Amino acid sequence: MITDHTNTSSDLKRMVSGDLKAALPTSLDDSSQKKLGKLRDAKPDNFASEYDPMQVSAHKDATSLFERYSKGGDDPKLKDWAGKTLADLQHHLETAQDLNKKRK
Repeated sequence: MITDHTNTSSDLKRMVSGDLKAALPTSLDDSSQKKLGKLRDAKPDNFASEYDPMQVSAHKDATSLFERYSKGGDDPKLKDWAGKTLADLQHHLETAQDLNKKRK
């Protein structure tokens, strides 16, 4: 998952610095900062119970975003990239859901 996310981020950065001209965030938003803090403060025995649901939620959001953009986005290259990336995100969502189920 880390490798896929790293590659996806690199692909997006290359596209934005090339044909697409857009500003990418340089830091986490408040909500993400709070989640990271919650994970940082979690006791080892409770880490998975915090982390697993966050991953399910984040991958549901990402899958929804990429699916919507791949169908109705306004930039053809980004639209194509979102469609190609969607399968990996869906796989990550399934993996996160499986981890979350196994923990319960």
